[in-house]
Amino acid sequence: MKSVREVMTSEISSCTADDHLFDAATLMKERNVGALPVVGSNQELLGMVTDRDLVIRGYANKKPGSTPIQEVMSDKLYHVMPDATLQEASEVMADHQVRRLPVVEQGKLVGILSLGDLSLDDMSDQAAGKALEEISERPELH
Repeated sequence: MKSVREVMTSEISSCTADDHLFDAATLMKERNVGALPVVGSNQELLGMVTDRDLVIRGYANKKPGSTPIQEVMSDKLYHVMPDATLQEASEVMADHQVRRLPVVEQGKLVGILSLGDLSLDDMSDQAAGKALEEISERPELH
């Protein structure tokens, strides 16, 4: 089976914790993406910010566009190494219900693996389908 390195997206846009909500929203619009990794000065992964984070934690709470990303980003992170198999990566995505998985090597962000990246590879298409099924499951209400 292929490794994450073979299918991940390595040309990634990112922002810093000090960037503002408006900056992240503008970059997402320009790049046509729904999530951005948040990195430190040495490209170390600090968090992720999604379009949903901007809306729910930011604008819906009446935070101005000048609010630092750090206030709305998710810092509970799951990541994968570039040499992991696509099966291993899809299991992490399914277990933690994430659609995008940062790829970290030697403490630095080197790429992003998305469900779309998995589905483009014939050998991992089944793994992508299984991950999507588990990500999309709604927890039962008690």
